[in-house]
Order: sequence, then C-alpha cells, then structure tokens
Amino acid sequence: MRGMTLAERGRRSKAPTDPDCATDPLCCTPLRDAVLDRAGANELAALLRAVAEPARLRLLSLILAAPGGEVCVADLVAALELSQPTVSHHLKVLSDAGLLHRERRGSWVWYSVNDERFDQLRVLLR
Repeated sequence: MRGMTLAERGRRSKAPTDPDCATDPLCCTPLRDAVLDRAGANELAALLRAVAEPARLRLLSLILAAPGGEVCVADLVAALELSQPTVSHHLKVLSDAGLLHRERRGSWVWYSVNDERFDQLRVLLR
C-alpha cells in the first residue's frame, strides 16, 4: 500500500464529495499511509514552517491553555516578553497558515486556535 497517492488510497477524513477534499492534503491520511504529491508537500512544508519556530509554538501553547481558548494580543506580548511587532509577526504567520482565528473587539485583537486545522496537522503527523 506504500507508494500510492492519496487519491488512489481513497481514505479520507472528509467525505470525497467535499469540494476541497481532493485538493487539501491535510484532510486525508497520515503521512505514513500515502505519498504526497508536489502540491501537497509544498502545502505541508508551509504549515510545518509556521510551527517550526519556538515563539510560535509558545504562542500556540499559550492560546490553547488560555481560559476559554482565546487570548488578547496584549496578554501574549506580556507573556512572551517579546516586542509587540515581533508577536504580531508570529501571529500573522500562524493565522496565514490557518492555525489561528483572529477577532477584533474594539481596539483589541483576540486569537483562538482553529481546532479543525490544528487537528488536521496532528492527524497528518501521527
């Protein structure tokens, strides 16, 4: 069964009728069960780059551990002891990778983890 593409395997966590399932390698099987095509490998590499940085891993950890699963950006700056622009950059990278939801409330921005995307990453790597 090794060496088969995701499409050939037919094992998916989303229904094959979902419009984005065929083009989203993260909705499918773990890496050990299928061979990634070039586009899938590029997308996965971009996602892994987003989490392959200690400050971003700490951000994810802080947000996941927060009461209610959400944190104001001001609290993240204080917790990480990094400058606000640096924290904002890391949050943008995680948001662009689809790992965070961002919500503006007045003059503050609140972040929460996109559980679906985070679970896709976890399933893929098991």
